[in-house]
Amino acid sequence: MNRFSDFATHTLNTLLSSLDEAISIVNTEGEMVYWNEAAEKTFHIKKEEILGKNVRAFFREEDIMNLKVLKSLTPVRDVYHLPRPDKHVLVSTTPIFDEQNRLIGSMSVEKDITATIILNEKLSTTTNELQRLKQKMKQKEFDDPFYKVKGNSKSLERIILLTKKVAKSDATVLIVGESGVGKELFAQAVHEESLRREKPFIPVNCGAIPQALFESELFGYEAGAYTGASKAGKPGKMELADGGTLFLDEVGELPLEMQVKLLRALQEKEIYRIGGQKPKKVNIRIVAATNRILEDMVANGTFRSDLFYRLNVFSIQIPPLKERVRDIPELVDDHFKELSLRYNRPAPAISQDALNLLCSYHWPGNIRELHNLLERLFVINDRSDISTADVADALPQISSLNKPIDSTPLSLIDEREQLEKERIIQVLRNTYGNKSITAKELGISRATLYKKIKRFGIQL
Repeated sequence: MNRFSDFATHTLNTLLSSLDEAISIVNTEGEMVYWNEAAEKTFHIKKEEILGKNVRAFFREEDIMNLKVLKSLTPVRDVYHLPRPDKHVLVSTTPIFDEQNRLIGSMSVEKDITATIILNEKLSTTTNELQRLKQKMKQKEFDDPFYKVKGNSKSLERIILLTKKVAKSDATVLIVGESGVGKELFAQAVHEESLRREKPFIPVNCGAIPQALFESELFGYEAGAYTGASKAGKPGKMELADGGTLFLDEVGELPLEMQVKLLRALQEKEIYRIGGQKPKKVNIRIVAATNRILEDMVANGTFRSDLFYRLNVFSIQIPPLKERVRDIPELVDDHFKELSLRYNRPAPAISQDALNLLCSYHWPGNIRELHNLLERLFVINDRSDISTADVADALPQISSLNKPIDSTPLSLIDEREQLEKERIIQVLRNTYGNKSITAKELGISRATLYKKIKRFGIQL
């Protein structure tokens, strides 16, 4: 029995030591009895420094979730927490009882999300600064907010004409299109064409906010709402957008719980900050965007039908670049002019054959992919012209279009695997190599995706 007990103890210690999450266990006096390697890395405190010592000597008492749970006896799960001013974590804490149901301590599991929070704050600050600069840099020659939407294809012109009409109203707009087609460009144009143009345009990327932070990002929080909260509180995106436009990018990524709260806020036209008791009235226009098929998400229960109908008042379907081939020469010319100003170099000429090659490509990444390719060509090319070979070297997938077709018939299995490989490559490009999102889009697990990438020899 002792040998089995020792084996179980060693196995448990090995498991806890190998986890990426910080594990801490305190007794009822607040003395630290377990502190794993991840906790050492997260808080920069060695085991020999903290084991056997009271946790109050290392953290402020009001910031210690273990002590709070010892008092409340109520476990918490995946709660956003600030154990230190410079450390952001998701914490799960539970009380520990012995065989006689006597309280003997508590255990916390903390996942460090500091890097994600800092990045999100930087992105938010940068976005706000760009928006302020954009308001100041209105030029007389750019009276039309849709001037940045380049192209003269009939499908695009028809969409712009309809969008201009709806922009002047206060109707909710849902912009649908593949990744990289310019959905945010349309959203900004809708705002600038509206009567709310002098008020804020506040973008929210629903796919970039950790789930635990959605509510505070959208609704804000009052002073003292949680440990480490700003003493003055903080307004959320909906409050910042009051009088203007709230742009919900990647709205299909909203968690179901937040969909309910967002719908209620839109219907009531008021919000409650976290920790707040009084509602705040908000007057906002919603423009949402997604590259997903929300109707399918409604059908499979991952998107609420009532929120979908609330957002889908006026729908804009932006065509992919492969359906706007005649716009590519204009897009190339315009972007080279922008790059010329940015890099203070003359814009290169591009041969007709090179343009034809660009027009023959299927552009899974749409305008974003085209812009990235043109910038690569501009930066690496020190000549005054761009040839077909330059284009093929910058985007090797294009050169495969001109290879002779193998006339040897494929077996049914080989053909299926070839289609599967091409589909995986396409989704990986569309998601810029993000394997988690790719697996989700393909309806397979991430482990299965890695196996298929290895099997097919896919290299990006």
